[in-house]
Amino acid sequence: MHLGGAVDPAAMWSLAHRQGIRLPTRDYWEFLELITVKPGSRKSFDEFLSLYRWTELIQSSPLAVEESVYEVVGGAYRKANITTLELRYNPMKRNRGGERDLDHIILASIRGLDRARLDYPVKAGLIFCLDRSFDHALNEILVEKAIAYRHRGVLAIDIAGPSSAGFRYRDHAGLFKRAREAGLGLTVHAGEDEGAESVDEVIEYLRPDRIGHGIHAAEDATVCRKLAERKVLLEICPSSNLHTGVVRDLAQLGEYIATFRTHNVRFSFNTDGPEMLQTTLREELRMLVGAAVVSKEELAQCGEWAREATFVGRTST
Repeated sequence: MHLGGAVDPAAMWSLAHRQGIRLPTRDYWEFLELITVKPGSRKSFDEFLSLYRWTELIQSSPLAVEESVYEVVGGAYRKANITTLELRYNPMKRNRGGERDLDHIILASIRGLDRARLDYPVKAGLIFCLDRSFDHALNEILVEKAIAYRHRGVLAIDIAGPSSAGFRYRDHAGLFKRAREAGLGLTVHAGEDEGAESVDEVIEYLRPDRIGHGIHAAEDATVCRKLAERKVLLEICPSSNLHTGVVRDLAQLGEYIATFRTHNVRFSFNTDGPEMLQTTLREELRMLVGAAVVSKEELAQCGEWAREATFVGRTST
């Protein structure tokens, strides 16, 4: 899940006021609408990403990052009995363009992680997100920070964020090679707001362990075969894809899942931004079974694939 979409809105409200952040409203219920998606409603992909503008701003201090990480890990355990969790975020989107020291932000997230692991029976770690709108130099700094803190709870790197003109996944092959050699896990957002060709490019040039979403890979049998052959797991987020229109409806999601099943592509189900989408992992799985997208037996297989693909435990934390 993404840190920006996973903190309880009430906690975000409190953090904003404790830091003196001027919100566009003094009404909590209007604030709730500002940072969440109503059940059953839809937003465009860009509109959905815009919700993170406020959550990332509120989380842009060491205090807020520490409390946010702590709240997410603890909340996931309390609400859905989640005992293995990977939390991804971009530290550079929490330091206000350099106003805050980047290492202070990172160490704050690690403190929040440590506190949560002490207070709850969970295994958890952090994934640093590179960004498609960042230049190569900024993304390189994020990779170096991930490597530097790989023994303090940082598990992997990712590429996420809004699309950007001129961005190519292949240009980051060297950075991903460096991260791989340092023992970090690799995951990349692709095949969400892009077509199957983005998944193909990621497989060929970045060689990830997993792909975030990757749902549109189902539209190309050759890409599906590559995913299966290389045992790349897809991190599928049902409610997120439905709300952003990445998939048309549950029927289409079911068709994509059936295609992956046919080609022996591994996948897991995830929440993406549970508080932003007002969901939990339990609710995601219940929805899929109720709509006959998967059976309970298939969910057990997905859970096994997820346990095999987790980065938790791969590196020293």
